[in-house]
Amino acid sequence: MPIYEYRCEACGHEMEALQKISDAPLTDCPACGKSELKKQISAAGFRLKGGGWYETDFKQGKKKNLHESSSGGSDKAA
Repeated sequence: MPIYEYRCEACGHEMEALQKISDAPLTDCPACGKSELKKQISAAGFRLKGGGWYETDFKQGKKKNLHESSSGGSDKAA
């Protein structure tokens, strides 16, 4: 189940909620009680590293790793 971030438009209270994708968004703020909670947009909490289907199936030309070629650096330890 994904973790969603919410922020109250009335009081500024921020919180996280573990919900099913099919669950309705929360609306009532636990801090002030008003129906002003809004779902926030946030980044995923993981990053795929190393070799695997996401590297080999989506590569372009002779590039081995799209992340390394676009950033100019390497994430590999010596």
